[in-house]
Amino acid sequence: MTETAPLPPAGLRGRARVMILSLDPQVDGGRFAAKHIVGEPVVVSADLLVDGHDVLAGVVRYAPPQTDGTYAWKEVPLAPQTPGTDRWKASFTPDQVGLWQFTIEAWVDEFATWQWGIDRKLQAQQNVDVDVLEGVNLILQAARRAPPADSAWLEATAAALKAASSQAEQRQLAADPVLAQHMRRHADRATSTTHEPALGLWVDPVKARFSSWYELFPRSTGAKGQHGSFADVIAHLPYVAEMGFDVLYLPPIHPIGLSFRKGPNNTLQAGEHDPGSPWAIGAPEGGHKHIHPQLGTLDDFAILVKSAKNLSIDVALDIAFQASPDHPYVKEHPEWFVRRADGSIQYAENPPKKYQDVYPFALAGPSWQPLWQELLDVFLVWIDRGVRIFRVDNPHTKPLPFWQWCIAEIKGRHPDVLFLAEAFTRPKLMYALAKLGFSQSYTYFTWRTSADDLRGYMQELIRPEVARFFRPNFWPNTPDILPEHLQFGGRGTFMARLILAGTLSANYGLYGPAYELMESVARPGSEEYIDNEKFQLRSWDLNNPNSLRPLMKRLNTIRRENAALQRNDTLVFHPCDNNMLLAYSKTEVDGNNVIFVVVNVDGQHKQAGWIELNLAALGIDPTQTIQVHDLLSDERFHWQGNRAYVELDPASMPAHIFKLRRHIRSEKTFEYYL
Repeated sequence: MTETAPLPPAGLRGRARVMILSLDPQVDGGRFAAKHIVGEPVVVSADLLVDGHDVLAGVVRYAPPQTDGTYAWKEVPLAPQTPGTDRWKASFTPDQVGLWQFTIEAWVDEFATWQWGIDRKLQAQQNVDVDVLEGVNLILQAARRAPPADSAWLEATAAALKAASSQAEQRQLAADPVLAQHMRRHADRATSTTHEPALGLWVDPVKARFSSWYELFPRSTGAKGQHGSFADVIAHLPYVAEMGFDVLYLPPIHPIGLSFRKGPNNTLQAGEHDPGSPWAIGAPEGGHKHIHPQLGTLDDFAILVKSAKNLSIDVALDIAFQASPDHPYVKEHPEWFVRRADGSIQYAENPPKKYQDVYPFALAGPSWQPLWQELLDVFLVWIDRGVRIFRVDNPHTKPLPFWQWCIAEIKGRHPDVLFLAEAFTRPKLMYALAKLGFSQSYTYFTWRTSADDLRGYMQELIRPEVARFFRPNFWPNTPDILPEHLQFGGRGTFMARLILAGTLSANYGLYGPAYELMESVARPGSEEYIDNEKFQLRSWDLNNPNSLRPLMKRLNTIRRENAALQRNDTLVFHPCDNNMLLAYSKTEVDGNNVIFVVVNVDGQHKQAGWIELNLAALGIDPTQTIQVHDLLSDERFHWQGNRAYVELDPASMPAHIFKLRRHIRSEKTFEYYL
């Protein structure tokens, strides 16, 4: 005897004929929320499939962050993305930051199917009397679902259709667009299919997509040889603002331990006046919630945050979850640290490197719950003090579930807070951190130097399946990293890397003043700066006439004034016959702003070549002359056709940043002017 298969779930699901497949955007099948930016349309698409030839209809249902535990759902109709492909789409524009929800509901549109069928029969001059009765029944059913005003109109229309005495009259009534509108409004959705569960969409402020970071050690802003303070940083703010940076990132500002304090150039013995590493957090004066006494007070910090905001700069703080042996946590909560076999607390290591001045937390240890709560409170304390951006040190060395929980807790309360992951690690681990909630991430741009490497890496990062959750932040240097090409490449390389970082990626940052002053001497055998600010005070000549400060100002002005450079998703590379030249364009979504960049990646030699222009990506008519304006040099050139010749000498400027505008008519041709 054959066993009977179990029936589908109770209710009408057996009559729900539409299948919803490949819903986008989603990350890992909806396990994680895709990322988006407030005020920008979200395009939702999916494959809608049904048996036979029935006409489909559907909506995207979406809801802003919940209030009082409920979602206020709205909807927008779906439309075919490309006829005949079964792909449908619709869009909505989130108007606030936070975790939105969206899904798709689709159903067989019985009335549209009836319209399609009766129209074909009428064209063939077939008898449609029975078909008319079927249409009348559909209209009357809709009338019962409709409010009184619409119901009366539908009933009258049904009566008129039933009484129609000729096929011409039947056809006219059946095809009435007003009737179709009413029927769509009151469609029978009892047998609809809804994609379940609804998917999350994390909506961030614009600065998550577009930002310019400047890293500064507060203790090096004082007079020569003196420890700087927040007051000195405030005096330094006009310098940062004048260059056009909108995020000022400060390394840890907490008390620094004395035990095993490192000396200059990471030596194991510190002198009496050596300041130690800011990342060796904690001393008798306090820990992660306190301020180094020489920097100032909490009131001084509040003045700094306010002063920066007045110059349109956000202060970003470094969060490093580790402790010096002198941190109050070590005495108060020794259970929060890893014990070695001999009973001692384990210090941090990255063999063969040793960090005796730092103890890592046991975030997966027996006392993980109170530790997690305390570290969450570290963030919340600084958020209450006005900080909305955090650069997180080495998050890949902490348990991933901690970040998933911690960031969700913070953004549930403060959805505008942003997190930058300093995770130079395996690509999939970097991606995982982004999926778990980090808003931006450091990348391998620092070591991608050839045109092929840069092109391939950026094409990987802008793939939709990656860009849905991962936002790169390009840094040509950090206090830890002075790459070999900056050690030996000269001024041309410093300029090229700056321009590449700021035009390839909408988010970029640098460690200054080391960068603008082109600091290039490394500790022998390493990629680390000699006389590193991590271990000693430095004094910088900000008025050095050779500084790249004017170029930084110009680049940030160009970025701010050209929306095309404020996103990554429109990036297109253009082939060149010289592989020392990297050519690419970015376009504003509406096509009104087009930027074309060419960079000589050889920082020491002049390079020239012919570029094959992708005219379709640029929105250019191939028969017309193009005028391009170099926003760096203020020169103008004319191009025609799909090839352009470029010559770049790094001794003067290793890049062009061209701007194109269209269409201003002259008497003989269309030209592209500013």
